[in-house]
Amino acid sequence: MGETVLICNGEIGIEKVYLEGVQVISVNMGDICHLTLNRPERRNALDGESIADLERALQQADRDPEVRAIVISGAPPAFCSGSDLKELATMSIQEMCDSESDTARVARSIASLSKPVIAAVEGFALGGGFVLAISCDIVVSASNVRWHLPEVPNGWLPPWGLQALLTRVGPVRARLLTWAADVMDGVEAHRLGIADYLSEPGAADQQALALAKRLAALPPAAVASTKRFFEPFVSLDGERLDNLASRHFASNCEGGAAKAIFSKFKVKS
Repeated sequence: MGETVLICNGEIGIEKVYLEGVQVISVNMGDICHLTLNRPERRNALDGESIADLERALQQADRDPEVRAIVISGAPPAFCSGSDLKELATMSIQEMCDSESDTARVARSIASLSKPVIAAVEGFALGGGFVLAISCDIVVSASNVRWHLPEVPNGWLPPWGLQALLTRVGPVRARLLTWAADVMDGVEAHRLGIADYLSEPGAADQQALALAKRLAALPPAAVASTKRFFEPFVSLDGERLDNLASRHFASNCEGGAAKAIFSKFKVKS
């Protein structure tokens, strides 16, 4: 079983150690909490255990009075490759919907935290990893990141998080991106508003931490009030839309294209 660990008294620029079996690494760097998705062997894909660990780590950081900003990144080689299809392939359609609903709830909760949350994206952000990143308050992307939503070519509508995409790029562009018509690099993601800041390859963590430091220096009550004020505009109708997307996802998973994809991930007996 993986578990969330807390390593105190880190410093910006500290060399990270990726601990085997630990799904989410939490490092407190003074007034910044740096969370790292740590399933590099699965390209940091989100399974039930890792999303539960991420939820606990986010809640712990939000409750910690010493923490004023949060950064989420991924252990190399990726930010996150999305939902773990190997795990989903073992489930019934209803179980898949329930699992994805748990992930959706955690992503939506980021908007309601009192502290700013910054995604530092390197490598690639695919599917649910794409949506997890844009569910954060601020996105820093390396210029060579591969951003893509592969769900529709796989045979299903993304089951959560499309409200975050709508908020950032509007409905027409969101529909086009959901159809997976455009595979973007970080430069294009920044141009479209998927990413807020652009970094050189390998420098997203450093830039995100520097930005977090600047936000942490602001009066915390005013920062929290800003999040609360804008939350309804950022997450408007998110839960209802996630539920609607989940119903479409369930229907799509009955189709031949989706079944063919999931069959590739099933463990052969």
